[in-house]
Amino acid sequence: MNSAQRRRQRAFLACYLSARSAAAGMISLAFPFLVLNDLHHSALTLGAIYAAACAAAAGQGLLIGVLSDVWSRTKTLWLAAVILPLSAVIVCFSTSLWALFLAAILGGYSATGSLMGGGVGGAAQPIQNAILTDLSASENRTKFFSWFMFLSGVAAAAGTLLTRLVSVRGAFWAAALISGAGMLFLVPLCLPLPGGRLGRLKNGRVLGQFSVTGALNGLSQGLITPFLVPFFILVFHVSAKRMSVYGFVSGSLGALAILAGPALGRRLGFVRSIAWTRGLGAVLLMLMPLIRVLPFDLLVYFLTPTLRVAAVPVQKNAMAGMVDRAELGRVFGWNQVSRLAASAGAIFFTGAMFGLADIGFPFYCYGAIMAINIGLYFRFFGAAEAAGAEAAA
Repeated sequence: MNSAQRRRQRAFLACYLSARSAAAGMISLAFPFLVLNDLHHSALTLGAIYAAACAAAAGQGLLIGVLSDVWSRTKTLWLAAVILPLSAVIVCFSTSLWALFLAAILGGYSATGSLMGGGVGGAAQPIQNAILTDLSASENRTKFFSWFMFLSGVAAAAGTLLTRLVSVRGAFWAAALISGAGMLFLVPLCLPLPGGRLGRLKNGRVLGQFSVTGALNGLSQGLITPFLVPFFILVFHVSAKRMSVYGFVSGSLGALAILAGPALGRRLGFVRSIAWTRGLGAVLLMLMPLIRVLPFDLLVYFLTPTLRVAAVPVQKNAMAGMVDRAELGRVFGWNQVSRLAASAGAIFFTGAMFGLADIGFPFYCYGAIMAINIGLYFRFFGAAEAAGAEAAA
């Protein structure tokens, strides 16, 4: 595939991901309002739904990752794409508890990460990452990861804002239409066969290291991220229309932060980029339940995705550079499994803490886990990165 063909394929993929992200933005905001306000379920019930969705997304992500390596990138992407609009349609026709569980499990309504990182519909992330790696060269891969996440973030923020124009139930109709229409951009996609085979992975050590850090990352995300919107619902009684504006600001800032990825990678490197951005984010989040002043907590809410995702393109590029191309789908899939599986238990725990009015405890746990995780990044990857920098110099 020549450079012009890769450029066209990236354009089609970007259009599809933008439509999918806009739908995800609508769902991510509407779902907690539907469960907590419209249907009057408890935070514990919301946590149980998120936990079930998170566990299911982990299994789906691994299956999709394996299929993308040993079957077909294009066909597997179609399979992953159809699940999100199907889940939204289920909510449109029924809001019984079993229907909410089914929709969340299919659509991955786990909210365990930024929308740019697959906080809704996250099972598709492994194949999306693998395809983008296939369509880019190593020297500009971080740039493409940054731009694609930026486009997804802008679209997700726009979807969040569009929720103001419809009812909570109407948001799911709109999400189904937008994500379904976005699949039209998959028609021209024609990706090379991956050429992978089932069997033992060559890069098992690297996979294990990223799985450990991914699990701790997922544990911390599960404690906090799905409950940031419920935090404002329960503590400050913020309305859905106001929250849609706050979500738009937060998502937009996060999308802009993604563009800093290449510069972070050049100046700080992979490990220190993770340490500085996520360390500062952890400190701010621990202050959030202590202060409980709306302007300050909103500032933290606006900055949280910014600090969490700024170094993600650098992290994805580092992972892609350490493994064999034919194993990319499975490596990204296993990393997704470790992250989402750990998130599932954390989500249920935070739901119980919110229900017991002990809202602050998960935030403090987040800070402690993030400190351990940053230490492991230095232990696993710090020496190798330093050696590589010296060799390059």
